Amino acid sequence: MNRPVLHFAHANSYPAGTYRVFFEHMKKHYQVHALDMHAHNPAYPVTNGWAALTRELLDDLQARHREPVILAGHSMGGMLSLLAAKARPDLVRCVVLLDSPVVAGWRAALLRVAKHAGADKNFSPAKFSEKRRNHWPSVEAAYEHYAAKPMFAIWPEEVLRDYLKHGLKPATDGQGVTLRFTRETETAVYRSLPHHIGSLVRRDFPVPVGFIGGVDSVECRQAGLAATRKLVGKHFMQVPGGHLFPLESPEVAAAATHDMITSLLSSRAAHGQK
Repeated sequence: MNRPVLHFAHANSYPAGTYRVFFEHMKKHYQVHALDMHAHNPAYPVTNGWAALTRELLDDLQARHREPVILAGHSMGGMLSLLAAKARPDLVRCVVLLDSPVVAGWRAALLRVAKHAGADKNFSPAKFSEKRRNHWPSVEAAYEHYAAKPMFAIWPEEVLRDYLKHGLKPATDGQGVTLRFTRETETAVYRSLPHHIGSLVRRDFPVPVGFIGGVDSVECRQAGLAATRKLVGKHFMQVPGGHLFPLESPEVAAAATHDMITSLLSSRAAHGQK
């Protein structure tokens, strides 16, 4: 029996190769596919609300797969998966959101107003990403830089090494290495966050959706989880860790994701869908 297809979308600034260990665990049950790096194809520019980025994901799905797939995404990738499933539910069996809370209600209204006023970066990760260090004399220097930061120090070494392997490239001047996922694009993604998702999920969603969040996720606390709980119903789960739990604890994240997919597909089958 063929394993079902799982198509994964990565978080902002973390190319898909960063999730290699997570993927290895998921491959016990699924055929795993992912676009290497979202938001860097000029044919799909980063615009407000991520319309082109959603189209990029949909085009990738149609180019790779002949049957509907399971969509899973982390942070930005979860939101893109949700937007894609809403636009083309015929391509999707279910969606798993990995620490991708739905921003709705007054928070979405505040985001919309802040973007219009140009003040959004004052309370989003954009204020950090636009000044993020993006050059090191060597890969090992970059490793030492990240390993000394509390956020990355808790990652398994092999995951951090994967991030550097897939997240760095030789600098254009031939001196050292720089980030593949540019800080300009990372900032643009943060500053164009969709503020309309709450309205898209207000009524019955066309495919089953599940949510897995980190117990200590600051992003979940900031976004609130009421709208997410309303969307996913019983398909809600929290695991130890923060916003980056799939990279902090890939085996735990993979087990939770597999359990969630099993539950979502059972729910789909209960409604007479494959």
